[in-house]
This record gives sequence, structure tokens and C-alpha cells, in this order.
Amino acid sequence: MTVSVSVPATASNLGGGFDCIGVAVHRRLHVSAGIAADGPPIAIERTGTLAALDASPDDDLIVAGFRAACARAGRDAPARLVFSADSDIPVGRGLGSSAAALVAGAMAAAALLDDTVDTGRIIALGAEREGHPDNVAPAVLGGAVLAVAAPRGGLVTARLEVHASLRFAFAIPDFTVDTHRARAALPDVGPHADARAAAAAAAALVVGLARADADLLAAGLEGPLHVSYRRTLVPGYDDVVAAGRAAGAFGATLSGSGSSVVAVAPAERADPVAAAMAAAWSARGINASPFVSEPCAVGATVSAVDRNAPPLPGRSSTMEISS
Repeated sequence: MTVSVSVPATASNLGGGFDCIGVAVHRRLHVSAGIAADGPPIAIERTGTLAALDASPDDDLIVAGFRAACARAGRDAPARLVFSADSDIPVGRGLGSSAAALVAGAMAAAALLDDTVDTGRIIALGAEREGHPDNVAPAVLGGAVLAVAAPRGGLVTARLEVHASLRFAFAIPDFTVDTHRARAALPDVGPHADARAAAAAAAALVVGLARADADLLAAGLEGPLHVSYRRTLVPGYDDVVAAGRAAGAFGATLSGSGSSVVAVAPAERADPVAAAMAAAWSARGINASPFVSEPCAVGATVSAVDRNAPPLPGRSSTMEISS
């Protein structure tokens, strides 16, 4: 049997939504996974933005997600697996490529072993591996999502409203920011004033997204808990943000831990905003690509092919997904 999984890109750490708010956007990772009768223990073919990766199959995050899901279910992973992965999600640019890979592997394992995918367990597994849920929750569920720790353990997730007039405008530069380095840039403790500002920014972001309120979005996209410490890892960050605002964005911030910058803008200004931010990097000799997306309502999906079909994609039918 072979399964096919599709997972969207995500922008997380949205200003005041540090480690708890993310949004799925219209780029995707597509993975086919199957159980092989012979050959190496793990075979994986990568295309698209994944083609340049030189990680061994054992170190691939799709495989890590697959194995983690097997372990959580108390099942042994199949002895031989074959994967095919194609993506247009930039790697190392703050658009959730790692979370997408983990989710894809975990969903493929659940489908191959049980024919049922429990989205809550997939989110919990991905958040445990990532250390935070703000990428994996929207990757699984789609849309904009708030994910927070529950008082008695586990996670609580809630879809957030994004006003129909809003778009997310990105400038994606040709350099990466290492996630571990970005985490290391954050202090273990911070001033009480930063905590107060962060709480206000998170509330402003949620209401601003729902109402398309310019002032609330400007306040909500500030990131006192992370951006102020990470901006030095992103050359030209201040110029890019200023260019986005000058072109009509309500505000801009790091996407994930960078290197991409994401702005929230009215739909009619989103393309000029993305172009202006990319041009600000170009003026510094850094190539960057503009990208505009509305929230991607379709989260991770999984489909199955006939058990007698070849080990890579054939005809498919949607499998059950439980939430």
C-alpha cells in the first residue's frame, strides 16, 4: 500500500503570537510513502526545493516523523520504506518546511498502519519534536491557528478568523537562518515590560486579524519576545520592514525565526508590499522573491492508493481523518 500526503507551508511567530500563532499559506509539500518488499531499509527521492538537501535517509525529517508516529502508536516501523517528496516550500526561510516534513511523515505512518489519522495526536507529536506548536497546528488544520498548552497537559487549538480583505505578503531572501541559532539568540529571562508588551501584542494581533484593524495589526505584529533579539541575524531586516510599511502594509515581522519577512496588508496592496520588501533586499545586493497568499484553508491531507498498485503514486481515494 502507498499513501500520499500533502501539507501546507506555514508562517509562525506572528509578532505577538510568538510560539503560539501561525497561519497556513499556499505552498505545499507532497509526499508519497509506501512499504517496499525489498531494497534498502529507507529509500527517498527528493525534488523541488528538497533536491538540494544532502541529509541521509535516516536524518530526513519525513522519516523522523514517520518513526515517531510508529513509536507513539506502539508499533514497529516497517522494515523497508520508500518515499517520494516534492516541495515548493523554501527550506530554512521561516515557512515551516521542517514542521511540514514531520507532519507528512507522521500522517503517512498513521495512514499506512491504521487507515485513520488523528489530527490531535499528529499536532502533539509534531509540537513535541519542534518544541512549539505554532507551525504544526496550522500545517495540520489549515488557516490561522492559536495553539496553547492546556492546564492539565496537552494542547488546545482554535482556528482564528482572518478578515477576507487581508493578505500575507512575503519577501523570501536567498539566505537562511539556522533555527538552533535563532533559538540561542533568545534570553532565558526577560524584562517584565517585555512580557506586558507581548501580552498586549498577542491580543491586538488576534483582534486585528479578525477586524482588519490597521492600528491593532501594527501593534500586534511587533515581537518584543523574539524579533528584537533575532533581527541582527537577518541582514537588512529593518529596511525590509520599513519598505513594506511604506508600500501599504499594516505591519511586518519575521516569518518563523526568519529569514523571510511577512507583512499583513490589504489585498489590493499585497503585491506592491511584497515587491517593495524584496526590492529593499535587492538594494543591499541580496536576492529575494516576493510571495503573496491568503490563508490556506486546506491543511494536511492524506489519500490512499490501491494496495495492489506500484509503490509510488497511482489512483487515489481520500482516507478518514479524525479530529
